[in-house]
Amino acid sequence: MKDTIIAKVYADTLFELGKDNGFDSAKELTNLTEVINASNDLENVLFLDVFTVEEKSDVFKAIANKINLNNVLKNTIFYLINEKRISLLPLIFKEVIVLDDYEKGFVRGTIEGSADSIDEDYKNRLIANLKSNLSGKTPVLDYAKNEDITAGYKVTVGDFQLDATVDNQLNDFKNSVLGL
Repeated sequence: MKDTIIAKVYADTLFELGKDNGFDSAKELTNLTEVINASNDLENVLFLDVFTVEEKSDVFKAIANKINLNNVLKNTIFYLINEKRISLLPLIFKEVIVLDDYEKGFVRGTIEGSADSIDEDYKNRLIANLKSNLSGKTPVLDYAKNEDITAGYKVTVGDFQLDATVDNQLNDFKNSVLGL
């Protein structure tokens, strides 16, 4: 939990610095992440503690120069390496993407249900309903099968959650009967 909060602070700062300095922090972090994810060896060097700060910095410097990374982002990553917080980079990346999506007018979320897939018409009606609850932002929803759901759907978009599952309704009924 603490790492998530710290990553959010870094992401907010990096996103704002990107806007102030005229570079797309989400795009640059996406490029960097794609390069890192393409090589297990590179991922190991940056994220495993068996390598020294100097080794990590040297490897990162070569990557940053090769993909022409913005200096603000480059300095941020060097700072994370030097402070032994590079492990926060995936969380920071995720938070920057959320901020970028929100600024572009949409938010990502998940629909969970017991079936293998969801009817597109029902999904579109859910999106239309959610849009009014999300200050006009357009939700982009992915579907995930959840074995713990008996029937119905649970929708999570950012901090907003809509639980229309039978399990939730039975739990509410049980609590009302027991006076909880």
